[in-house]
Amino acid sequence: MPAPSTLLAPSILSADFTNLKHSLEIAEKAGADWIHCDIMDGNFVPNITFGPFIVQAIAACTPVIIDTHLMIAAPDRFIEDFVKAGSHQITVHQETCPHLHRTIQFIKSLGVKAGVSINPATPVSTLESILPDLDLVLLMTVNPGFGGQKFIPSSLGKIQQLHKMRMELNPQMVIAIDGGITEENAQAVVSAGADALIAGTAFFKSADPVKTASIIKAMTR
Repeated sequence: MPAPSTLLAPSILSADFTNLKHSLEIAEKAGADWIHCDIMDGNFVPNITFGPFIVQAIAACTPVIIDTHLMIAAPDRFIEDFVKAGSHQITVHQETCPHLHRTIQFIKSLGVKAGVSINPATPVSTLESILPDLDLVLLMTVNPGFGGQKFIPSSLGKIQQLHKMRMELNPQMVIAIDGGITEENAQAVVSAGADALIAGTAFFKSADPVKTASIIKAMTR
């Protein structure tokens, strides 16, 4: 069955990179279940973030699960590098993988969990054939590339649709949501079927990240 309680995954993209270790300590204190790493290449998305070297540094500073989201073209070239850097789970975009089943099996062969992400305009139905092979699906609820965007309201219907599909095809699979998660919409997102909430701006840019995390977790139990 899906995760019994909501998982919280602070997105390191919104952290203070001048003191990354301190940001990770805040995430741990807040009870983070995953540390979410957004990898962008300036090609698939209009921004560039960081590579395996930073993931390796993050992994050296925290025991929390490293959840790596590859928003990059031709991700197969770099999957092994991110696993070696310390990633515990790797998510690729369906839109960038012409041989998606092969990519998922490659990720699993490296001993980590495998996930697929889709953009807001990509129908959930396109995941039907791959769903039984996945550990998680990451639904983008903003268009990827930048933090601080507003949640797309129509995404709630996609979450509900995906939840119905996973209960039929792969009940153990986790549904993660990335984009515009706040204290105001977290409950609706979880009620629609989400298991994991990825929060960047709402967490690291809040006046009290630990309090924000506790509010979100309390609302979504």
